[in-house]
Amino acid sequence: MSSGQTRIIVVLGYSDGGRGELHPVGAARLARAAEVATGRDVVVLSGWARIRGTRSEADLMAAAWHGSSRALVVDPDARTTVGNARNALDDIRRVGAREVVVVTSRWHAPRAKAAFRLLLRGSGVRVVAAFPPEARDLRASLRELALWALLPAQLLASRRP
Repeated sequence: MSSGQTRIIVVLGYSDGGRGELHPVGAARLARAAEVATGRDVVVLSGWARIRGTRSEADLMAAAWHGSSRALVVDPDARTTVGNARNALDDIRRVGAREVVVVTSRWHAPRAKAAFRLLLRGSGVRVVAAFPPEARDLRASLRELALWALLPAQLLASRRP
């Protein structure tokens, strides 16, 4: 990416279970995003509130954001990884981003990158992942394996008006 181009950094939320505070996984993702973001980047914070009447993951991240950015976008509506990607498409196009950095967990990165790449297919936008240092999580990895099976149906549903 040339130094004059804008990147989009999309930080994927992680549910706090409705406690009203950032889950440690989400906080680690946010900290990693702050490490990679520059003043030229647009940062998208994405994630919903699982329990009505509580703050969304995106709002919790916005309140805790201490990184650099050209603009901060809060997406409190995304409920899935594909939803995160779908909702970020307008921002990616609006700023003419040539690169998307998806900030998530190591165990989630392959599926998250796949969702973004498939939705951006043919656009020339590069998709990479960044993740915090973390121990291997067998349970999360097994859950991810099962969720790969849902990806085609989620992508198909995301294209409907």
